Amino acid sequence: MGCFNFKKCPKTKSNKTVPSKKSSSIPSQSKTSTEKSKVSSSSVKPDQTITKNATSTPPRCSIPNLYEQRGQKLRVFDFEELRAATNDFNRALKLGEGGFGTVFKGFLKGRDSNGERLVVAVKRLKQRSLQGHKQWLAEVLFLGVVEYPNLVKLIGYCAVDGEEGNQRLLVYEFMPNKTLEDHLFSRAYPPLSWDLRLQIILGAAEGLVYLHEGLEVQIIFRDFKASNVLLDKEFKPKLSDFGLAREGPTASKTHVSTAVVGTHGYAAPDYIQTGHLTAKSDVWSFGVVLYELLTGRRSLERNRPPAERKLLNWVKQYPPEATNFSVIMDPRLRNQYPPKAAREVARLADRCLVKDPKKRPSMAEVSKVLKEIMRIKG
Repeated sequence: MGCFNFKKCPKTKSNKTVPSKKSSSIPSQSKTSTEKSKVSSSSVKPDQTITKNATSTPPRCSIPNLYEQRGQKLRVFDFEELRAATNDFNRALKLGEGGFGTVFKGFLKGRDSNGERLVVAVKRLKQRSLQGHKQWLAEVLFLGVVEYPNLVKLIGYCAVDGEEGNQRLLVYEFMPNKTLEDHLFSRAYPPLSWDLRLQIILGAAEGLVYLHEGLEVQIIFRDFKASNVLLDKEFKPKLSDFGLAREGPTASKTHVSTAVVGTHGYAAPDYIQTGHLTAKSDVWSFGVVLYELLTGRRSLERNRPPAERKLLNWVKQYPPEATNFSVIMDPRLRNQYPPKAAREVARLADRCLVKDPKKRPSMAEVSKVLKEIMRIKG
């Protein structure tokens, strides 16, 4: 993977007022006095006028600062437009549901470059959910800054406060082949071939490399798992769901101290025990998904015998150098894979799952090794 060019974070001029613009301002985290007044279906301006003081210290490079420069690419949608696009959030158009909201397939007015209807995915967050609002805000900020082929594109957002309640919605590009999770674990889909599995996981790795090393600010994804790897019509992967993403530590610090959140079975044990978040936390999660890719099993399956319920405990019985290593391989592959390559993927996963986070490889190194594995054909 090529090197990334780092740019200095743009400096803010003194004595300057940044005008409030719907399309470019930072969505506010707290309600202004205007927002507190209840007006039916009144659109909340997700922005604030930011006044710079001549004596103030220039802010450090951060996602909110970058958003001020780049967030103008996001479109602000009217709630009624999204209601119409999803046929009043019709359950027949539901694509999925999470802890903080539901995702619907939507059709916007107009046509794309091919003359087709504009298809999008619309996530509607649950009302009266403080945590849901925080995740909505995080997605707007992070996805308003990042731009990379292996990251899902956020088209725009909607924020409305009214008598019917607060509405927070996100509009993404539509990914027709759903998620890596669907294709690995659901029998409703044909099994992924070995080559396609490697192509997908390499793309996901490169998305993480970009987040860790490709911006002025490091981003830790914090919730890497198969269900957050979306697949486009050509099965190219894109990371999605940035609600738990965090800025990485600054140059003077080794980690970010934060409340422990994420998905059981994927969070690094050092992060769970200490609350210390680093890019190596994402590397651990990636190692878990590598074993899911090999085995076709989830990280935790309670319906299996006790010795097989926790994936990482089970695969330890069949290390890469063992003669019975093939026991762990996904039977849906029907032995159509290079044995040497499979063992190398397991060795890479084991490196990602080392207890000491400092000894885990970087995602750039992981990506490099995956490319080498892809060249193994026998």
